[in-house]
Amino acid sequence: MKVLNKKIVFKIAADGSSASGKTTGSKLIAKKFKMNFLSSGTLYRYCALKTLENKNICNPKFIKKISKTITLKKLKNHKLYSPEVSKLSSIIAKKPFVRKALKNFQKDFIKKSKLVVVEGRDIGTKIMVYADLKLFFKCSIKEKAKRRLKEFKKLNNRITLNEVKKALIQRDKEDTKRKISPLIMTKNSVLVDTTKLTIKQMEAKLINLVRRSISKKYGDI
Repeated sequence: MKVLNKKIVFKIAADGSSASGKTTGSKLIAKKFKMNFLSSGTLYRYCALKTLENKNICNPKFIKKISKTITLKKLKNHKLYSPEVSKLSSIIAKKPFVRKALKNFQKDFIKKSKLVVVEGRDIGTKIMVYADLKLFFKCSIKEKAKRRLKEFKKLNNRITLNEVKKALIQRDKEDTKRKISPLIMTKNSVLVDTTKLTIKQMEAKLINLVRRSISKKYGDI
């Protein structure tokens, strides 16, 4: 199964908490199987960036307008990962009108793609309920903190491992306890614990899972 048949339709939902490996894993899958890829988190970051540029005015009319201007190219903007944007994105992500507007973008993106992998925190429960394969990424808080620290050091050299750990614990608590689209693992999801996996090991595991799932749907191809 080196190259997927053009007639194949296969869609993957990847959920998980911050620094669990879901983004890295999803990108590996997309690259290996030539699938379209979307990180839902970048959508909220984009809206947060535009909100900051709009003098922090965030309302349904503005977000609806902004959601219609999103393109994959715009989601590659390095400004989306600034501390200010990161902080605001987690706040506006809790707003129902923001989630509704971005849900429409995601649904449309998925509908137009025969081969697609979308990652986030509510993809398998709200966005791709009928995905062919649902993955749920998990990782120990200690390992997650180490991974995220490496990223944060590029922006703030003074930040400590303990500070990052506390922030991740708080974020996980908020994501699992929130009333709107909480982070949960569905019964038909496949658990992927990346705590002790290297990038190569995770890639091998995911490729095997995807291949088995595609074969289950289409037989030996």
